[in-house]
Amino acid sequence: MEQIDNSRRRWLSLGGIVLGASLLPASVEAKLSTPKPISLRFHNINTGEHLQSKFHNGRRFISSELIKLNYILRDRRTNRIRKMDTNLFLKLDKLQKSLGFRNAEVKIICGYRTARTNAKMRRRSRQVALRSYHIKGQAIDLRFSGVSLSHLRNTAMNLHDGGVGYYPRSNFVHVDTGPVRTWRGS
Repeated sequence: MEQIDNSRRRWLSLGGIVLGASLLPASVEAKLSTPKPISLRFHNINTGEHLQSKFHNGRRFISSELIKLNYILRDRRTNRIRKMDTNLFLKLDKLQKSLGFRNAEVKIICGYRTARTNAKMRRRSRQVALRSYHIKGQAIDLRFSGVSLSHLRNTAMNLHDGGVGYYPRSNFVHVDTGPVRTWRGS
């Protein structure tokens, strides 16, 4: 007898769900099913360039926008461009949302670096990694106006997604799409 009652309850519940869904206005259904585009705003503090890019339409990356993102993150010393890891852009979007921002301007300190640029920087400072994720197009050094570096670092660490380096004297946080790890520089 209990099996029949449970079966009846399931059918009645399912009927209620179907009826409720059919009464939803079309605009609500559209909002539930329409993917949201993803955009980022950048300011490269070394070149003075600004970029606002809607690089993902909610379903796929937009190649013409990725080209612009690759350009603004180029090695400023050599003007060499590399295809950046698209997961880095998704990570920056997650980071902004975790900070409570909507499309805040990412201040770029450093994006891509050629191996030659990296070696030159390494000769001047042992804080520069030999096999830096900047060389692979998987890293960015950044900051946001109005956000303390410690808060930015903690928020990035709480994503549990890639590397996070904290450079308080140099005034930036490093994020990358490599393995999860953290460190402190100067």
